[in-house]
Amino acid sequence: DLTSLQREANARGFSAKRTLQIAQQLYERFKVITYPRTDSRYLPEDYLPTVRSTLGKIDNQFARKALDNDWVKPSKRIFNNAKISDHFAIVPSGQAPHGLDEAQAKIYDMIVRRFIAIFFPAAQFEVTTRITRVEKDAFKSEGKIMKEPGWLEVYRREAPTDDQGGQSLVAISDNEQAKVLDVDVAQSETKPPARFNEATLLSAMEGAGKFVEDEELRDAMREKGLGTPATRAAIIEGLISQGYVIRQGRDLIATAKGMALITLLRGIGVTELCSPEMTGEWEYKLKRMAKGAMKRKEFMAQIRQFTREIVEKTKNFEGDSVSGDFETLEVKCPKCGAGPFDEDYRTFKCRSCGLIIWKTMAGRLFETGEVEQLLTQGRVGPLEGFRSKIGRPFNATVKLSEDFKQEFDFGEGANGAPEKIDASRHQSIGICPVCKEGQVFELENAYICERAAAVPKKCSFRVSKTILHRTIPKDQVQKLMATGKTDLLPRFISKKGRPFSAHLKLENGKIGFEFAEKAPRTKKPRKTAAKV
Repeated sequence: DLTSLQREANARGFSAKRTLQIAQQLYERFKVITYPRTDSRYLPEDYLPTVRSTLGKIDNQFARKALDNDWVKPSKRIFNNAKISDHFAIVPSGQAPHGLDEAQAKIYDMIVRRFIAIFFPAAQFEVTTRITRVEKDAFKSEGKIMKEPGWLEVYRREAPTDDQGGQSLVAISDNEQAKVLDVDVAQSETKPPARFNEATLLSAMEGAGKFVEDEELRDAMREKGLGTPATRAAIIEGLISQGYVIRQGRDLIATAKGMALITLLRGIGVTELCSPEMTGEWEYKLKRMAKGAMKRKEFMAQIRQFTREIVEKTKNFEGDSVSGDFETLEVKCPKCGAGPFDEDYRTFKCRSCGLIIWKTMAGRLFETGEVEQLLTQGRVGPLEGFRSKIGRPFNATVKLSEDFKQEFDFGEGANGAPEKIDASRHQSIGICPVCKEGQVFELENAYICERAAAVPKKCSFRVSKTILHRTIPKDQVQKLMATGKTDLLPRFISKKGRPFSAHLKLENGKIGFEFAEKAPRTKKPRKTAAKV
């Protein structure tokens, strides 16, 4: 179906919207696949001859193998009229593909391989579970060895190696003794749940019914979910275009605007719009209408009443009336010296003089501790996660101005000149490696030569404290100044959202990256790709 195609394509870098566009082109322009906007994974029961004919037209060794072994047989797992509504599964049409570009060819290849693989037998593995006892402790090891690739052969998949995260354990007989040759202790940390990407969000939308507690409503959503295969991509793109979600690499991240909207809806009592239960209730009533147990007039009257209630609650909303789990900051107000500060869904507000600290700034939601530091110290940062008006991420320090308003501090003065260095407040970390004359000082946002902070500017040496979402520690800047290069630093994040490691290198007065040399790969026998 379309949703599973979008999930698989997302793992290869295609957005759900782009996948739908390409699938539509393959159907309408090239006529090489069947109708793509379908929610079914089954074929009609009378489609068996067409399947055999289509496989015969595909120039692929695996298609020929499925036919030669007579694996294309009637099966309710594949051919089932009861599982088809308006359209059946996406399959090749049998038309020869000509003139496809690279992206179109990749999507077409996914559809062809899935179509062929469904007729192959199941993959077979030898699964081994081994219990190793050391005194009173028992350690469990699991592994598997592929015996028959089955349908995995179509995808040219092999058994996972240890380097790929898999583990191969050879089975031993019941009374056979194994020797411990090596013991290794691996330290790891628990990880928070991964962020949604388009593939996992599409799955959650498709299976949204499992989040509904009412059994009848859950059953009503079982085959529907949120949206339809044809509209889910547009729903995701709509959230992004409206600024409720941003796409960072492959991850989808809720923005401060999106989180504020959910807080607002819950606070004014319109929780139905935040839950899949409303969709479940509507699907349940639509099914009752289809069976004649409910009249359309009654259903539409309920929709109108629900809409009126939402409008009325929204009209009566006042900015400070949203209820929620809000805090009180017991800190002195920098303006009136009193306090405390009460939180609502948008601000922290001084109870005495009314000074307001906004909870969001340039698309970033402040944590409570950051607001507290801003109020007590007058500045906080540098902080990550801000977004410019064109959507680019940036880091900055936030400070309170002379009239107690929040503003960014990029370490520059009003005329674009770097912030003045105060020897009583800023610490020197060594002689500048570029001009060989000035001292390098640690400022709030950067390490900078005093001659680079002069007017006019007499040096160019400046190292930001945060580069590509990675904090640069002082000892590494000192090593850069002394040797021209830092240690290999992990956890930089590229513009595409991918982590990488690199040295910072000083060359011709400029800071750049130097990447570690990769170990040469062991050559493996070349594999010949099958024609598709």
